[in-house]
Amino acid sequence: MSRHPHDTYPRLLGDIGGTNARFALLAHPAAAISNMRRLPASAYPGPAEAISAYLAGIGGDWPRVAAFGIANPIDGDWIEMTNHSWSFSCAALRQQLELQRLLLINDFTALALSLPCLPADELHQVGGGERLSKRPIAVLGPGTGLGVSGLLPAGDDYLPLAGEGGHVTLAASNAEEAAVIEQVRASFAHVSAERLLSGPGLVNLHDALARVRQLPAPGVDAATITDAALAGHDPLAVDALNMFCALLGNVAGNLALTLGAQGGVFIGGGIVPRLGEFFDRSPFRQRFEDKGRFRAYLASVPVFVIHSPYPALTGAAVALARAVD
Repeated sequence: MSRHPHDTYPRLLGDIGGTNARFALLAHPAAAISNMRRLPASAYPGPAEAISAYLAGIGGDWPRVAAFGIANPIDGDWIEMTNHSWSFSCAALRQQLELQRLLLINDFTALALSLPCLPADELHQVGGGERLSKRPIAVLGPGTGLGVSGLLPAGDDYLPLAGEGGHVTLAASNAEEAAVIEQVRASFAHVSAERLLSGPGLVNLHDALARVRQLPAPGVDAATITDAALAGHDPLAVDALNMFCALLGNVAGNLALTLGAQGGVFIGGGIVPRLGEFFDRSPFRQRFEDKGRFRAYLASVPVFVIHSPYPALTGAAVALARAVD
């Protein structure tokens, strides 16, 4: 790649999760995001190697500025990923990549920033009414972990939240859920929402539900559980995935109440978008609204499943524009 030392374009965008790292370029201010690639994070010892491999593969001008959403708190220079082995210095990464500017934000902060830009045909509504303008917006999504963020209205724009809401304590709404959580507590002193509402969490939930029902725990992965549930031929998998959706509805409803998210609740991540009609039929919406005296308040709040291919990259571009332009 050639280098143009005084140009902020092309801009390098990234979405770094616990399983995959996604990268893309923004060639100029009016361009669409292009050259999107997904790399398995486990194939590289660190982000510098993954990014270098991406840039070598696409060719062209070397980017001088970059913004990455990363599935981790951003607090100072040192990053130690919660759900992956990568740890690195932000300053050292910028120097390795010869960047003038490197911006790192939480991956769900990036996803939140993308929400006003997403086209309607990439969103699937699950219940509720119309979105209200200039009201808070919530976003969450189970994948390798459980990401949570939101947007708060500020004049004609929005301010994104950077939090770790996936690690709130998970609550049960019935006896079987309580028994499942108690089973999981034998392995984890704190049963956070992420411990059950993520890819690894679905495995924890499935195995714990088997033990509660005194059934053999098959020890299969999240993809196998999901496929069996969607096919409908495995009652334990179906019940586990329905409980997953119910618990997610509980957490999403709590988030909507906390933020007053009458601008809508959005669900991203790698799991829910592939559930299709199963999710529509699941207990998610009933549990989302099941908040006693505030049932009517939540009944009007729309929920949208995000089907955009790389929305966090759009959010990274928005964050970088705010920082550089």
